[in-house]
Amino acid sequence: MNEPAVHRVGRPLDAEAATSRAAQAAVLGDLFTLRVLSAVAAGVALEAVAEYLHAAASDVHAAAERLTSVGITREDVNGVLTLPAESWVRFGRLLVGDAPSLPTPLARPAMAALPPAVNAVARDLSYRFASTFSAETVSQYVADSYLLLSERARVRSHLPTLTARYAADRLDALASAQGLVLRGTPEVLFVCVQNAGRSQMAAAYLRHLAGDAVHVRTAGSSPASAVHPRVVEALAEVGVPLSDEYPKPLTDEVVQAADFVVTMGCGDSCPVYPGRRYMDWALDDPLDLDDEGVRRVRDEIRGHVENLLQEMTFPSHAAKR
Repeated sequence: MNEPAVHRVGRPLDAEAATSRAAQAAVLGDLFTLRVLSAVAAGVALEAVAEYLHAAASDVHAAAERLTSVGITREDVNGVLTLPAESWVRFGRLLVGDAPSLPTPLARPAMAALPPAVNAVARDLSYRFASTFSAETVSQYVADSYLLLSERARVRSHLPTLTARYAADRLDALASAQGLVLRGTPEVLFVCVQNAGRSQMAAAYLRHLAGDAVHVRTAGSSPASAVHPRVVEALAEVGVPLSDEYPKPLTDEVVQAADFVVTMGCGDSCPVYPGRRYMDWALDDPLDLDDEGVRRVRDEIRGHVENLLQEMTFPSHAAKR
């Protein structure tokens, strides 16, 4: 019998990284310092933290100095205390109170009422996730994923295959969001309206530039049936592959799993959970533009992605423009 899959947590720490993490853990082991960091992460200005925590200003500033001394926080050019991207990844979810519980998928028809190929997907994924979720949970997510995709599908012959990919990704996100799997890389979620243009471009560039250093997902608030061919062509012109992607409905577990959530024109449809870094990129919808407009948005997205990588302190793997 095959052994259950073992979930890895990334590369072991080297001596320098272990020393740095131990120093950060020691600082965060102080209750008051942790509360100061949590207040700063919640957007409270440093000069207002003392009043917010009903504490002495001298104690707050001493805590801020301890946080900065081990690299958890930094001071920007204006002297404002900030959390760099790596601190959001490592400590973001430590800095909030109890997060809302994850909703379960809506009640769906029994698996027996779905096509046999979808039942086969449920069996396969139940085995794959046997060490993490019950067969009932896996079947529930498979059925929900199939119906979410089928509502928009024009060609139904590929639905079981897409269902397997979509349900597996959602279950993987659920495991990450619930702390059942620890990851050694930050997770980024790109969200736009149709998940057929901007978010797909951003994800393709991030995968292209960062490789396996970042885990990337995409979703749409009102997804289309397929990624637009003009988007695929525009990326192919600059050597960025996007041949196997498909629009996916936005679900809560992928937001919960993300360390960084980047929205692009989808308004308030993306749920907000504490402990995540939210950004909104103001970009024209390339599907409303001519070919030159698509290329312009493509290049703007690359610039945003490069800035994000710089903020996350990950070097890009592709230097060519």
